[in-house]
Amino acid sequence: MATGFVHTYGPYALVAGGSYGLGAAFAEAIARRSVNLVIIARNENQLTATADRLRATYGVDVIAVVADMADFEDVRTQLSRLEVAIGLLVYDAAHAPIGRFEDVPEDQLAQAVSVNVRTPLLLAKLLSGPMIERGRGGIVLMSSLAGGQGSPNIAAYAATKAFNAILAEGLWKELKPRGVDVLACLAGAILTPGYREAEGGRPAPGTLEAAEVAEQTLRALGKGPMVVPGVVNKVGRFVLTRLLSRRAAIDIMAKNTGGLS
Repeated sequence: MATGFVHTYGPYALVAGGSYGLGAAFAEAIARRSVNLVIIARNENQLTATADRLRATYGVDVIAVVADMADFEDVRTQLSRLEVAIGLLVYDAAHAPIGRFEDVPEDQLAQAVSVNVRTPLLLAKLLSGPMIERGRGGIVLMSSLAGGQGSPNIAAYAATKAFNAILAEGLWKELKPRGVDVLACLAGAILTPGYREAEGGRPAPGTLEAAEVAEQTLRALGKGPMVVPGVVNKVGRFVLTRLLSRRAAIDIMAKNTGGLS
């Protein structure tokens, strides 16, 4: 399996938001498949620690790039200095303003658009060109079950995640004939440090470990435009999008997201 993965998605994979949480889990799952890494995040200490650990554990090259994913021009500039071929993009970076819309500062909403929409869109454009020329590659965009309908208390975040799901579906159809696999991961709750801090209580139904989400997503790459990790989450999405009215789906989401702070 590793040989085929390296041929299709190597020699380097770029993981945006790869210093901790789900991003680090993706980086580890990719390193386990013997693909070298470029990991990008803001926190230099976390980034360096993750890079050192992956190099020591898996014997792959890991390039750590300190950058704010809200600043695409800086990301583009730093990537232009790397002399490596990137065959896989995993975009996991996200900014999630939490709270009532009337209480969320304007700069937080703007940052959510920059990190969750503008940068993944332009990064996919930047990296897909060389992939098309090589006739192989992959792009994974992290979406969320929250983006399947309106999600009170995280309204802007949910809307940005809906964007990524629709973008991935369109690119999947366009780029598949060119040899580039595109996948949207519609994840439910994930046991990351950020989620534990925001939730502050018992995990929601269907909550998964970050490593399991990363594994299920990478296994699904090349098999279709979308994956929903976890059986409970698959059932939940079917109910919310196929069986219930939009109003009822929003009401259910409100019961799950209304306590976030």
